[in-house]
Amino acid sequence: MKSMKLCSLFPFLILSFLIFSFPLTTSRILFRGNSFSVKDDLDFITSPQNTFTCGFFPIGNTNAYYFGIWFTNSRDKTVVWNAKQDRPVNKQGSKLTLRKNGALVLTDVDDTIVWQTNTTSFDIEKAELLETGNLVLKNPHGNILWQSFDLPTDTLLPHQFFTKNHRLVPPLRKGSLSPGYFSLYFDSDNVLRMIYDGPQVSSIYWPNPERDVYWNGRTSQNSSRFAYFDNMGRFFSSDRLQFNVSDMGFGILRRMSIDIDGNLRIYSLENSTGLWKISWQAIAQPCIVHGICGRYSICSYAPEPKCTCPPGYQMVNASDWSRGCRPRFSQTSLSREHVKFVEIPNVDYWGFDLNFTSSMSLESCRTLCLDDPRCRAYVYRRNGEGTCFTKGMLFNGYRSPGFPGTAFFKVPKNLSGSESGLLNLESTDAKCGSSPENVLFGSPSMYELDFKKVKWIYLYLFSFTLGGLEILFVVLGWWALFSKHGIPASIEEGYKMVSSTQFRRFTYTELKKATKNFKVELGRGGSGAVYKGVLADGRLVAVKRLANEFQEEFWAEMTTIGRINHMHLVRMWGFCSEGRHQLLVYEYVENSSLDRHLFKSDILGWKQRFAVALGTAKGLAYLHHECLEWVIHCDVKPENILLDSELEPKIADFGLAKLSQRGGPGSDFTKIRGTKGYMAPEWALNQPITAKVDVYAFGIVILEMVKGSRLSTWVVNDGECDHEHESQLRKFVKMVKRKIQSGEDSWVDKIVDPRLEGNFNKKQAVTLIEIGLSCVEQDRNKRPKMASVVQTLLECEDETTILT
Repeated sequence: MKSMKLCSLFPFLILSFLIFSFPLTTSRILFRGNSFSVKDDLDFITSPQNTFTCGFFPIGNTNAYYFGIWFTNSRDKTVVWNAKQDRPVNKQGSKLTLRKNGALVLTDVDDTIVWQTNTTSFDIEKAELLETGNLVLKNPHGNILWQSFDLPTDTLLPHQFFTKNHRLVPPLRKGSLSPGYFSLYFDSDNVLRMIYDGPQVSSIYWPNPERDVYWNGRTSQNSSRFAYFDNMGRFFSSDRLQFNVSDMGFGILRRMSIDIDGNLRIYSLENSTGLWKISWQAIAQPCIVHGICGRYSICSYAPEPKCTCPPGYQMVNASDWSRGCRPRFSQTSLSREHVKFVEIPNVDYWGFDLNFTSSMSLESCRTLCLDDPRCRAYVYRRNGEGTCFTKGMLFNGYRSPGFPGTAFFKVPKNLSGSESGLLNLESTDAKCGSSPENVLFGSPSMYELDFKKVKWIYLYLFSFTLGGLEILFVVLGWWALFSKHGIPASIEEGYKMVSSTQFRRFTYTELKKATKNFKVELGRGGSGAVYKGVLADGRLVAVKRLANEFQEEFWAEMTTIGRINHMHLVRMWGFCSEGRHQLLVYEYVENSSLDRHLFKSDILGWKQRFAVALGTAKGLAYLHHECLEWVIHCDVKPENILLDSELEPKIADFGLAKLSQRGGPGSDFTKIRGTKGYMAPEWALNQPITAKVDVYAFGIVILEMVKGSRLSTWVVNDGECDHEHESQLRKFVKMVKRKIQSGEDSWVDKIVDPRLEGNFNKKQAVTLIEIGLSCVEQDRNKRPKMASVVQTLLECEDETTILT
């Protein structure tokens, strides 16, 4: 009787399963666990007022599709952002999924992951497209955990902040979204610039490179780097660049884009036609853009910009002017006795000067180029005094009627043309930039699927799936009706095996049992005590029991560190939060902390010390520059650097300090954090706290590693005054600098830990000392970034010789 009732329920169960297992999308939101595919034209996300659409769009006449965001009502569906510039997906079978682990994932027809967000938070609920054109991932509270505004491609939208971590890069050519060679970025001097960074040469062309920063109306004396424009059409930049668009006012849809010709423009959308008009552009004369015509070629106006080759040269690629021109003659034929010069008035080539001489005659300039085998041409400016520029390379050529100079090209004497030395430019109708073309991305088979075959595959898969579901329902029904026990042991063990390697939430009872009621204490610090434990799956762990007053910091560490993973950071396996019990579960690191191997009898050898310094630098560089959140440790010291079984370093206790978003001011700290003796002067001076406080502490640590002893007794005796530590550290720094300046050969031997008995690498020791000195500079702006520290250490990592 029971089996008959179960069978009668099969149709209903199967129908319910099919209904609830297939994704349901709306026109605005994609919920967690759902997906949509490229082949379904109805699958997309729209902003609340339908200004923007997010979905798949085709490239050319192929089956290649991109996932991105575009203006809904623009005639050409202008794309403002796309997920993966250099990698489209196939029309058949590709899809976008908001997975249950919180990651937004783009997969191709063969299920390979093409692109995904760097989010793995189970707190993410949905993907939503805002009216600003920003695609965001939100949690149930409406907080944004990821946004497309942080990953701009070639376009900036109103109130989208452009920072030092961003670049706008246009496509390489029309009909393609592969990144090109032009880009807009903030330079290291805090100035917003545009650069041509091609395969052969890099050249900044905006603002005017012939003028200094202040002559261009900018400033480099600013501590932040950001830019944006508002809904009125007003642009603001931290380097004092400000301007208004020509149609300034509300109610107009605008975008700022760097185009394939290397020019930066703001466009306004005309609602009646769906077309764009230029309301501002950075460069009025496009030929000034470097790299627009490629090597040797010349940009001129007729009246639109056109690229031409000089006499004796021809195009490299008839459809792509960015490839430039090439000589029709061999460079070896340009010997002094067999050359002549071809004159082209009003032409200049920017940069790559072999020689610059003022008040020189034209004949002397010619002789200067003739005598130099590296010289390919010279430009002579008749600007009242006569200026000579000899050129070793010919890039960024342009012709302007107002330019008061002439270019003279060195060519073989037997080159056909007028013997007077004046030849016309080779004419061409090709405009500057590359021509549109259909580009095939990936393998050709990727876009040549047999659709009939695909349909049969889908039919087979559906049939097998349906049959499998029926078998599954029979088994589950049989188990539900006749099983008198709980979950089978094999299933439970399988679950434990999978869940054990994932970040998870523990119960207080589990951790109390794992630590045998917190019996073995490994250490104790300001944030709480750490106990040794063994989980049910046999893993050794370190369980940190946090004090109640650390509730805010606990949640910060729990949500952040659970997503951070690096070989030189202690891994966090999970957490517990039950009432007043707040605990963190870390991997167990076998060889305790660095201080026990530096300042006690069980000392580290030189090779291990250098490896620890490099590994610690890598871990800090990851926290500062690479991980999902911008993390300042605020308590770098030997006690927080643990050593595993191979004596590889792992940084512990990071994340307890308040976090700041990458690119933010980084000064929102409510109280002093850290350990006396390793704290940067910023804490005492009440200055903004940045990642440079970690750099300062790291400098002290590596100096202590070299010296083999503390630079401060504060860690042991906590009763001394600030000036005592400061004077001791400054005294040591001055002493080392004095020895370096004196030119002593033995100064390194006098500083390095005498317990090593001279068994150390001198070059590595000098490098560590120099890095340490630069890291403990009083002025934080003089301290290096951890990324540059890593690079410096890597350059001498392979030094294996131990000097005795």
